[in-house]
Amino acid sequence: MFNNNTDPFRVKILMIYEEVPGNTAVARAIKALRSDLEADDVKVIVSESFADGEAVIKSDPAIQCVLLKVEEKDNQCCNKALKVLDVIRSRNHNLPVFLMAGRRDASEVPVDILDKVNDFIWILEDTTDFISGRIMAAVEHYREFVLPPMFKALAAFAKVHEYSWHTPGHTGGTAFLKSTAGRAFFNFFNEEVFRSDLSISVGELGSLLDHSGPIGESEKYIAGVFGADRSYTVTNGSSTSNRVILMASVTRNQIALCDRNCHKSVEHAITMSGAVPVYLVPSRNQYGIIGPILPDKLTAEAVKKSVADNRLAADHSDGKPVHAIITNSTYDGLCYNVKRVKELLGQSVDRLHFDEAWYGYARFNPLYRDRYAMSGNPADYDRNDPTIFATQSTHKLLAAFSQASMIHIREGRNPIDHKRFNEAFMMHASTSPFYPIIASNDISAAMMEGEGGKALTDDAIDEAVSFRKTVARINAEYRSKGDWFFNVWQPDYIYDDESGKKIPFADASEQQLTTDPGCWLLRPGDKWHGFGDIEDGYCMLDPIKVSVTTPGVADNGDLEEWGIPAAVLTSYLDGKGIVVEKTTDFTILFLFSIGVTKGKWGTLLNALFEFKNDYDNNTPLSRIMPALVKEHEDRYRKMGLKDLSDEMYKTMKELGTTKALSAGFSVLPQPDLTPVEAYEQLVKNNIESLKLDEMPGRTVATGVVPYPPGIPLLMPGENAGPADGPLLGYLKALEAFDRKFPGFTHDTHGVEVDNEQNYTIMCIKK
Repeated sequence: MFNNNTDPFRVKILMIYEEVPGNTAVARAIKALRSDLEADDVKVIVSESFADGEAVIKSDPAIQCVLLKVEEKDNQCCNKALKVLDVIRSRNHNLPVFLMAGRRDASEVPVDILDKVNDFIWILEDTTDFISGRIMAAVEHYREFVLPPMFKALAAFAKVHEYSWHTPGHTGGTAFLKSTAGRAFFNFFNEEVFRSDLSISVGELGSLLDHSGPIGESEKYIAGVFGADRSYTVTNGSSTSNRVILMASVTRNQIALCDRNCHKSVEHAITMSGAVPVYLVPSRNQYGIIGPILPDKLTAEAVKKSVADNRLAADHSDGKPVHAIITNSTYDGLCYNVKRVKELLGQSVDRLHFDEAWYGYARFNPLYRDRYAMSGNPADYDRNDPTIFATQSTHKLLAAFSQASMIHIREGRNPIDHKRFNEAFMMHASTSPFYPIIASNDISAAMMEGEGGKALTDDAIDEAVSFRKTVARINAEYRSKGDWFFNVWQPDYIYDDESGKKIPFADASEQQLTTDPGCWLLRPGDKWHGFGDIEDGYCMLDPIKVSVTTPGVADNGDLEEWGIPAAVLTSYLDGKGIVVEKTTDFTILFLFSIGVTKGKWGTLLNALFEFKNDYDNNTPLSRIMPALVKEHEDRYRKMGLKDLSDEMYKTMKELGTTKALSAGFSVLPQPDLTPVEAYEQLVKNNIESLKLDEMPGRTVATGVVPYPPGIPLLMPGENAGPADGPLLGYLKALEAFDRKFPGFTHDTHGVEVDNEQNYTIMCIKK
């Protein structure tokens, strides 16, 4: 019936029953059924308790059928079975479930159970062959629809083992077998990867460029899952997705409204298209965390003023913005009310583009309702509203290979039809895409479809909330004793949904925190978020993006008498094999993705305790950061962890790095040239590299982008400003810090650094 050696995954069936005596007709019938299934190369897992069966279902999504034995007249047994069925249906609505029963007993099975099963197996009345046949037929039907279009076609093609006379030249991996290094490479990745690395010449799989065949069917399937009119698979990340959209929507001397909190790919797209960017400046808080663009900056009047204040917009355009791009959610997990943004910006533009690279999971959990681009259903969308675009990096926080990305489109005013849009798509797409990346987008959508998406996002949210509550509780306990510990950037209090009373975050119900968006809203004037009198309900913190804060920053942004720089903690954690997502002066970002395992954060928590102990005891760096000391022995050999933290904190306080960051990113530099004009000067080599002291009043030829998080401080063609201005002031603070603390230097794209840690930046020649 099945050849498990060539199927993408082996047939696996779960049998669940309790208290079936060994020497009975029922026991013998179950044993015979198991033997018959195993003879067909089926893996049969037996759980002799409902609790164990529930654990298997939660841990093994490869189960393709469940056989459940229920004692119809036993209320306790029925309640246990119903709990198992609830777990199954909360994760997979289509999984076939059979009740093993007798014909005379079936009429007594509770309705709640009957509603959640597919059929009965008359375990004593029918033959084993007949029963196993019915089971396998149900499994076959399930498998027919469980795999999405592209991956199903790719897996089917790869197992045909045809001779290849086309590219790629490794021809299914056989080329690697002809050398020692190649054989090692082949053995590392295994044959299936190479057999699925195919040429666009393989017509059976369709084409990414003309969206035909299984690839085209996959994109239609993805659009249905993600709530789009059209979706496109992109194989070079959301950087390329952003470039495709902007190149299709806006061109030379047209205005694009750009979130200043944009990824550098937006800068590249603006440069290539020749558009004139007019920037929308987001807020910043005491930690330097990027907040939302406040509503008063998105009104029609505010947009008109921003355009009027930009002299390049007046010189190069008719003054009407064509396109607007907003980052949602921000790197630190701040999510807009998309309806409100659309209402505001829709007065100024017909096309609204949300960069949701880190936010592809939002549609699949009600916690994020109305806070993502493809909110609601296409059939209900008002086509008089703006056309909506979204880009999502499916490899970031969904499950796909690196470089996998998606573009989603909801058509409204002034849409771009597929033929025109595809010209921009083909301009940026490879004619030799890596087919496993395309298939991983396909699979990522399949994983999120139906109940699966909510189950996966629930797991991530549950783990993040548990960690947040634990750290908040520990912090409160230490503070009550006059001691210190780390904290998490999150509300200090929530309002209990039963009593309405204000209660500390650590004491809040996990049930409420994981299901009630109100717990995560940025309320006007709340000190914890630091964005002032923000419009109520406009912005929400995503619980799965967890920013751990280190001591040292007051509510007003001033540095306190004592503190611990986050860079020291990041280096410490790295030595323990814990790699963080992002580090700023006093925050470290941890991502609780759908791949998180339960209790994984316990290791992180232990490491935080160990840091506290080593800090309090001033443990020598040679013992806890040996790699740092080996690389910079003269600088750190005699220092302890407290020595390093205290000296670095004192330096940051003297240099004012945290306030300099906020000041540098809170102003808009004067634009002297459009990005494309600056790039043309770069290509003509009409540039020179200048030190920071030589840069006042000069026009930069390239973007200056501090990492993390990769947000432009200066865009190509912008003026560096005066010597004592906020832009050069921030760069000088970073330069001075880097000279003093080797091993903790900043990564700033567009800045070249010599051996003495002098910064130089390419500027346009006068």
